[in-house]
Amino acid sequence: MIASADGIDYLESESHQSVSIIRARLRLNYASTEALAEIGSKVDQVRGDLPPEAQVPVLNIESADSQFASAYLSFSSEFLKQNEITDYLVRVVQPRLTAVEGVQRADILGARTFAMRIWLKPDRMAALNVSPAQVQRALAANNYLAAVGQTKGQLVQVNLTANTDLRSPQEFEQMVIRQDGQKSIHLRDVADVVLGAEDYDTAVNFSGQTAVFIGVWSLPNANSLDVIKRVRTEMDSLQKEIPQQIQARLAYDGTAYISSAISEVVSTLRDTLIIVVVVIFLFLGSLRSALVPVVAIPVSLIGGIFLIQVFGFTINPLTLLAIVLSVGLVVDDAIVVVENVERHLREGMKPVDAALKGARELIGPIISMTITLAAVYAPIAFQGGLTGSLFREFALTLAGAVTISGIVALTLSPVMSATLMRGGDEDKGLAGIINRTFDRVRNAYRRSLDTTFRMRGAIYAAWAVFSVLAVLMFMQSAKELAPA
Repeated sequence: MIASADGIDYLESESHQSVSIIRARLRLNYASTEALAEIGSKVDQVRGDLPPEAQVPVLNIESADSQFASAYLSFSSEFLKQNEITDYLVRVVQPRLTAVEGVQRADILGARTFAMRIWLKPDRMAALNVSPAQVQRALAANNYLAAVGQTKGQLVQVNLTANTDLRSPQEFEQMVIRQDGQKSIHLRDVADVVLGAEDYDTAVNFSGQTAVFIGVWSLPNANSLDVIKRVRTEMDSLQKEIPQQIQARLAYDGTAYISSAISEVVSTLRDTLIIVVVVIFLFLGSLRSALVPVVAIPVSLIGGIFLIQVFGFTINPLTLLAIVLSVGLVVDDAIVVVENVERHLREGMKPVDAALKGARELIGPIISMTITLAAVYAPIAFQGGLTGSLFREFALTLAGAVTISGIVALTLSPVMSATLMRGGDEDKGLAGIINRTFDRVRNAYRRSLDTTFRMRGAIYAAWAVFSVLAVLMFMQSAKELAPA
């Protein structure tokens, strides 16, 4: 029945004692809320076919990377038993954490829920001819709560309740299993009754101490960093209310890796900016000239971050990586403008006239270069499948930053060039040394270019050979989704 719901790629199921789990894997980019609603309706259609003892099915949405919770909280005590800790967590802590914005669920792991444990004695049961089924029937018959009605008086109405709910080990021990004439067989005759836990199948330890964990899962569409930050705030508030005998600690924070990855990318961005600024200064030689592309970098990056907000993206390793890569791209247009303005200054033009003429000459090349770069990255965002989902934010962020840099190069860079650059600066100091060096490099390149034109046949042959080799090497290369 579930398989007929829309959006399902494939189903997985597993069954254990007392529980069955069905996992519906959705097709990529299919709306999970729509799938949940449709699957819920399918489940409701077959609920009547389930055994009467079956509990109401529970439906949850999980992302592909939600195998582990976003955070695990540890609760331990040297004075309280685990079932006492569990009871407090169920009553106080779990509801508070579940109510935190962005939390999908808060599951208790290693719980020891209070339960009356009936440890049967096979030898005593055999001697008294008592079967486990008789014990089960006696427990079911003597441990329930029912409302039998109400009594009304002229001024008073009282609800009547038949309460046969047993509450203590002593009450359970007194329960009659079977009546043989004048002789009664009580539960204490065939079993030991202990107030313990529902099960002892799982155990959780933290720092060598037995503990009870609460796993906090974030909603699939929620920002884990924000969710765990709010959970930490809620835990700080709970610390004031939790009994002193219970020690509460954050055992695992899954967002620490995300924060570390973002910090590393930010550090890389800082180093990249420093290197780019130094290289620009060394090759332009003039502090005035270097300021133009240097200022273009943060302006373009701010524009890229603005586009991130417009598109509804988040600051994550992929968008930060796009910003890092864009640092080297956004300065190209500004450097070209500076060089062209400097060329006109050498010819004797005034700074304002040189900036206007230099910018007008480069309108076409800069626009075409910007569109070309954006056209390279933008299509990645519109790809389907896993590639499009992974790199959509990366591609649009990079394309957006490049587009902003083109606008900056045609607007801000000419204005700054007219204000900062002066004629004659290119022949003085470090700028003069660099320009003379580039003149020699330019002359050497001109000579090599003349030689290349005289060997066109050999150049075309080499180009054809390397093109074929590139195709063959690509075909022979190993292919996989991610690096090993």
